[in-house]
Amino acid sequence: MAIVFTAIRVLLGLFFASTGLIKLTDQVSAEVYQHMKSQFVQFADVFPLKDFGFKPDPFQYFQAVGWIELVAGILLAFGPRILQEISNLVLCIVMIGAIYTLLVLKEPIAMCAPATVCLGLLLLLNIRGHGKKSKSKAE
Repeated sequence: MAIVFTAIRVLLGLFFASTGLIKLTDQVSAEVYQHMKSQFVQFADVFPLKDFGFKPDPFQYFQAVGWIELVAGILLAFGPRILQEISNLVLCIVMIGAIYTLLVLKEPIAMCAPATVCLGLLLLLNIRGHGKKSKSKAE
């Protein structure tokens, strides 16, 4: 079963790294890059902290999410255990923010599906280590 969780972790990490890379450069797909860049104008308008007086610049917000996804995705896939767990937490927060943003913008529920599936897989990876504890070598 451990190999299944490892495969999920690596594939999910690579997925996040690739989506982050797409947000950072138009060299991967110029069309997708421009579409996502224009979406972040709307996303910045409904940023959760705007009620506290913080509204990010859409392009900086776009770039920040790209870097977070790229770095956290790589660490989730290939980093040491502690960095995998931290990356998992960071990516969970990003996915919760994505779901919140899409719901506030009243996007169709189908638009929330990718973020919801990713969040579910991240949570699955998070709880997989909190089940049965293996016996220590001293026993």
